[in-house]
Amino acid sequence: MANIESAKKRISVIENKTARNRRVKDHVKEAVKGFDKALAAGDMETAEKQLILAEKKLTKAASKNVIHKNAASRKVSRLYKKFNQANAE
Repeated sequence: MANIESAKKRISVIENKTARNRRVKDHVKEAVKGFDKALAAGDMETAEKQLILAEKKLTKAASKNVIHKNAASRKVSRLYKKFNQANAE
């Protein structure tokens, strides 16, 4: 346990940031799962809406430095690739 006051404050700040990052990551995961579920059901209209939402959430998370921008870009690319392959069939 920290004895110095500034270290105690940092612990509090870290807890707040960790909670925020978890929330953002949970929202991203929910959006991606919604897209996967719609795609598996074959509902392309819903899948497209969920894809746009997932892209928005990933981009926002990257801009807030919750995840790396290249990781967000890679995940968006993979989602679009899945969507385009499903549309082609």
